[in-house]
Parts: sequence; structure tokens; C-alpha cells
Amino acid sequence: MKIGVDYYPEYWDKSIWEKDAALMAECGVKIVRISGVAWSKLEPQNGQFEFWWFDEIIEAFSQYGMEMIFCIPTDAAPYWLLEAYPYITRTNKDGVLLPNGAYDRCCVNADEYRSYAVRLTEQIVRRYKDNRNIIAWQLDNNIDAYKCCCGYCKEKFRKWLMTRHETLGNINKVFGGNGEYSDINQIQLPVFCRSDWKNPAHEMEYMRFVTESTANFIRELAMAVKREAPNAKMTTNTDLSGNIPNVYKLFEFMDFVSINNYPPTKIDSNGNVDGTNAFYLDLARGIMHKNFCVMEQRSGALPMEESVKQGMIRGYSLQALAHGADMVVHFRWRTPLSGAGSMKQGLIDAANCSTRRLEEFRELCKTASKLAVIDTTTTVSEIAILYSPESETALNIFPPSENFSYIDQLKKFHAAFSRYGANVDVISTRSDLSNYKVVVAPSLFLHDSKSSESIFRFVLNGGTLVLTNRSGVRDEYNNYTMSVLPNEYRELIGADVREVDALGNESNVITDFAGNSFRCSQWCDILKPTTAKSYAEYRGRYYASTPAVTLNRYCGGVVYYVGTVCESSFYENFVGNIMMQTGIPRLKGLPEGVEVSIRTNGIDDFIFFFNNSGRSVSIPLPKTMHSLVDSNLKEIIGLQPFEFDIVRK
Repeated sequence: MKIGVDYYPEYWDKSIWEKDAALMAECGVKIVRISGVAWSKLEPQNGQFEFWWFDEIIEAFSQYGMEMIFCIPTDAAPYWLLEAYPYITRTNKDGVLLPNGAYDRCCVNADEYRSYAVRLTEQIVRRYKDNRNIIAWQLDNNIDAYKCCCGYCKEKFRKWLMTRHETLGNINKVFGGNGEYSDINQIQLPVFCRSDWKNPAHEMEYMRFVTESTANFIRELAMAVKREAPNAKMTTNTDLSGNIPNVYKLFEFMDFVSINNYPPTKIDSNGNVDGTNAFYLDLARGIMHKNFCVMEQRSGALPMEESVKQGMIRGYSLQALAHGADMVVHFRWRTPLSGAGSMKQGLIDAANCSTRRLEEFRELCKTASKLAVIDTTTTVSEIAILYSPESETALNIFPPSENFSYIDQLKKFHAAFSRYGANVDVISTRSDLSNYKVVVAPSLFLHDSKSSESIFRFVLNGGTLVLTNRSGVRDEYNNYTMSVLPNEYRELIGADVREVDALGNESNVITDFAGNSFRCSQWCDILKPTTAKSYAEYRGRYYASTPAVTLNRYCGGVVYYVGTVCESSFYENFVGNIMMQTGIPRLKGLPEGVEVSIRTNGIDDFIFFFNNSGRSVSIPLPKTMHSLVDSNLKEIIGLQPFEFDIVRK
């Protein structure tokens, strides 16, 4: 495991560089990410490239044997470029250009911007491609799928539609609705429509265009790198939230996945943390089905948020390792003295003094140095949760009910399995499912023939499948079909959705076959079984005594359908039964907040225990085990808040 830092030499006088490099080496830093926002320093005038100062900083790190990831800073366009081409700036839904001073301000569809971004990439890679200390190139930074409304996007969206659908008649057929287009130039960007007038198909196609534009921009930069350095390793980084593009498309041409990891820091009066990033770490690992990198790991306070507590810097870094991160780069080494970045705390404060966070970072580096045996390990799971960016997009366009959340359903299942210490893969709906015993596929809202084929094949081969409400609702273009829900999954679940109740924040109660009652809300499918049996029934409202959850045996497999959204205790009880039925081992009695993960090299298994809470906990082990963290033999794992231990099984 490599521990590193983000460093921005462009913020600091060169007299500090050597001192910082020496201090990093003393702490145990193995890797540094550089050049995040340095475009205007690297190219202060059009075509005038100045690399001498970067030569010096690269030499400063190289003399200590530190590796580097060079970030191509295309997200921070210089002002001379914006002055020459003002309309390359992103435009909001009101047609207003984003103001100067913001990062990520250029539209990826603007031809001039792409041309200059490619030129910058070529110049940087040409200069440094033979430097052995630069191990990878990061393309752009914090890439997202912004809904830009500039003229470039309008023109290219129309061309994209014609390429995809071939004729205007086909576009009219897909869009449906009121009226037809007689000319392609009549089609506008849907963001200009009133929210209650939006066309779901129009919105869906636009969001596909936005995410493909983002992915194509990264691909164009990747091609520029490959022209200069055919064997170069490349990545890009993204937050797995907000305006993220389809991550499977975004990383399609990358060598490894990189994410930003900013775990929550707020603790309530009972010592509970406001959530965990474990789900997103498993999602990152599942994008390319291999270990990943954290390119920005939280190291301090962010605007309007609490600072990191004692133990969080070390604990959350090792949490990322437990879920498949081989490299954790902390954001950032120093707190800037000025600019927007000055609101984001680094390991060293603006006062230039050592901090509690820096000392804890030192301890993290020491711990990481003991974990070489982990380097060749991976995470293996018998459980998969399917993530569909397209279904998430469609459900976000028009949420079915108040506070309905696609991603929260995935998180509920993930948290429930995690309570039993199970490894969970979060993967694409088009992934190979043959190595899993249990697959959970929440709210497969849009039809996707490849995903459906994979799911049917999994069940036919004896797998256990969980489907949920809002599955099979619309076709690939986000339009309804004249078919009883859940459409192509009707035979699989052995039931029909005869009616629905959009509860929103109202609630109902379900009771399972064992008499356990749970609160449900947001959405209720009212089911009529054909071959399925009732697993749980509603207790209230006009559909009381009708099935809420069903179980159907289909060929060699078993299919559950959860027609509603329940409180957390239901999912814990439900997946516990599924794990018992499928023979997947369960750890019972884990203290609240304790996360358990396993990495293996095929011979040895290493168990990670993380106390993600503000309370001290003790966990008895089934036998005496050796700790990699402190080299002691242990029968009981005792963990302080946010403390970690790793034992060889």
C-alpha cells in the first residue's frame, strides 16, 4: 500500500519545495500527485510553455525516490484562453456563462478548448515521458457531467441524435409527446423546459449525450498521451456523487480507477458516524473489477463541515485499503494561503506548523510500511449489488415519489450484508455474474437486453436474485411500454404489479413470514402472485394483506422481489436469511459501527477490522490470530474510535 499526498508547487515559493520534499520523505510518503491546477503556470501565454520550474520540483521529489502522478491540469484553463474564446465557458440553464474564478469552467464540447487541452497534454507528456519517477498520468481533474447549455452543446447534441437515430422520424418516434419536429434545428436542450413539461425520453437522451461527451473528452486526452508515450499508465478521478458521468464509460480507456474519498466526520451524541463511504469504495473496485486508487483522501476540514477527529486520517485510509485501494493520496499536503483552495484544510496549516493531523499521517505511513504482504491481495465476494447509472439517471429525472432515492436502496442492501462481515462487490449490470451466489439488482428502471440476459442466465444456473420496486418500468428510451410490470421480469419474479402507491414520506407496515414487522415508505408495489409465494405482506392502507415481498423458485434459482422501501432492520433480517439459505458465512454480534473486510492472495486471508464509530469496542476472535499492525497474537480485538487492526486468518 502506497501513501501519498497532493502537492501544488504553483502555490508556493520555490524555497519551500525542497523543505517539503525532505519532510515528506521523513514522514514516509511514497507518491506525490502534482500539477492539479497549473495550466496558467505551465503556459502563461498562448504557446509559451515554461517547464523549468516543474523540472525543479520533479527533481526535488526524485532525489528522495518518491514516485509521482502527473495531473494534466485541463480543468483550470488560463485567463488568456478564456479571453480569446469567451464562449468556451460552460453555460448554465439560463444561458449565463460561469463566472471567472471557478474550476471546471470550460465546456468539454467546445472545439477550441479541446484543441488547447490536447496541445497542453502533448507538450507535458513529451517533456516528461522518460522520467521513471512519473508512474502515471491523471487526465483532467474531478471530471463531472455538467449539464452545459452553450451553443457547442446544442449543435453537437443535435448531431449526436441524428447519428444515433439516423432520421428525424426516428427521433420523433422516440421522443413522442406533443407535436413533432420538422427540422433538427428545432430540437432544444431539455434544460430550458419547465420542470413539469419535461419529456423523459428527451431528458434521458440529453444525459446520455452529456456523459458520452465527458467520456470522449477523456478519451481524446488519452489518445494524446498514447501518441507521445504508448506504454504510459493513465487514469482520471471523480467524485462518485453529484454530476458523475456513467463511470463505466468514463474509465473504459483508463488503466486504473481513481476516486476522491471524503468520508463523513460528524459524530452524534451516541458515538455514531453519519454514514460510511464503504459502499462507494466497493463501487470503485467494481468499475474495472480490480483494485483502485484514492486520488484525494480527506485530510482536514472542508467548508461548513467539521474537522477530522482523532484517528480518522489513519482509519479512513486503511478503510480504503480494506476495500481494494492500493494507493491512498491525501488531499492535501499544505493549506493554501489564498484562493478557493484555502477553504480546504491540508495536513499542514497555513501557519506552517506541525499539526495533529500531520502526526497522525506519520503514523499511517509507518503502518503502511508494515503491510507489504497485503500488496498482492484482492477482495473476493460471493455477493454482488448491481449498479445501473442509466436507471439512476432516469429515476433522478422524475423521482417516483418524495425523497425516493435509487442509490439509497443500494446502500441499504450493502449496509445489511456488511453488518454480517460479508465482502460485497458493487458492479455493472452487464458484468459476468457466474462467480456469485447472491445478486441484488435494485430498481432496474430502464430496459437493457444485455443486463436482462445476464440476470436470467444467473438464475437459470442456480443463483439467488433479489429484484426490487421500480424494475422493468420503462424501455431504453425512458418511455412506458404496454406491458404489465415488472415487464420482462414478470416470469422471473412469479408475480404481477397490479397497482402502486407512491407513499413518499408517509409510511406503512409490512410483516414477514416469521411475524416480524417493519416500517416501509416511499413506494409500495401491490403484487398479485402467479407462481410466487408471499414472504411479507402489507398491514395497512387499502391493500392490507397483499404481498409486499415475494419468493419465487425459477428453474434452478430463487428470485425475491421487494416491492417497497423499508427501514434498515428489515434489510438486515432479510439478507441474513438469504445468507443462511445460500451458505454464505455470517459474523453475528458485531458492535455497531464495526466494519469487517477480507482480502486474500489465494493462500492467506487477511481480516480488516475498522471501528467506524466514536466508541471503544471489543471483538472476540474464534481463535488466536496474528496482528499485522502491532505484531501481537490476539484473542480479542480492542479498537478505539476509528482504530484499525488487520489479522491473518
